[in-house]
Amino acid sequence: MVSPELADVLSGIICRIRDTHGAVPLVRARDYHEHIWLPPAPLLFQRHVAAEPQRIARERVSTLLDGALSRTGLVDQADGTPLHYTPHDFRRIFITDAILNGLPPHIAQVIAGHQDISVTIGYKAVYPEETIRSHLVFLARRRALRPSEEYRTPTDSEWQEFLGHFERRKVATGLCGRAFSTPCIHEHACLRCSMHWPDPDQRFRIEEIRDNLIARIAEAEREGWLGEVEGLQASMAGANDKLAQIDALVNRRSTSVELGMPGFGQSTGTVETTKSAS
Repeated sequence: MVSPELADVLSGIICRIRDTHGAVPLVRARDYHEHIWLPPAPLLFQRHVAAEPQRIARERVSTLLDGALSRTGLVDQADGTPLHYTPHDFRRIFITDAILNGLPPHIAQVIAGHQDISVTIGYKAVYPEETIRSHLVFLARRRALRPSEEYRTPTDSEWQEFLGHFERRKVATGLCGRAFSTPCIHEHACLRCSMHWPDPDQRFRIEEIRDNLIARIAEAEREGWLGEVEGLQASMAGANDKLAQIDALVNRRSTSVELGMPGFGQSTGTVETTKSAS
């Protein structure tokens, strides 16, 4: 994604703005759209003003860019006027080049910081057909570098084993989210596992397990079975964590508003009322 020429320019900028400790100074920038000051960040476009690093304003960057373009003597072939670019144009050029070189659009979306992928698609100056073609070429190139056995057709037994993995993920207190062909790292102690997805309907069962663990911990401490206390406490911490996950999920559901769907009778009544009024 970064060409050798661009890497050389970036390294030159970083060497120029580094402080005495070799780090890029943190400077504040203002968001001109939200009209707020952003937290300090290691911005590349900065300069020293009275021995203090400050961000180079976007107006200054635009002025320098116009000056550089005017010195090149390049003109727009459409009307013969000097070329004019804004700093934001180079963001579009970067996304366009990245996608045309095989970068998946959803990865470009993350890099650009877009919440909607349609915004990323609008950034690139290529047609969707070209994007799809470039991505298929990228996939073909990647597959050529990977072992061919990874793309063979699975046998019937392998396919049944794959389907059976998802059928066997159901446990008493929820679902097991571990990936296919991976072992259970907690030896089926599900409440300790971060891959266990608790079922809200089984909250009472997890509460029973938690209460039983409390009683077993008290018994182990009373009988001096200190080697068993630590394991029981780890299981109880896992049970409390699953209960907290269920409570958080229930709270999120309770805050949503159910609008419902209008019935056919309601729609018909509205039409009849409108007719009678007219």
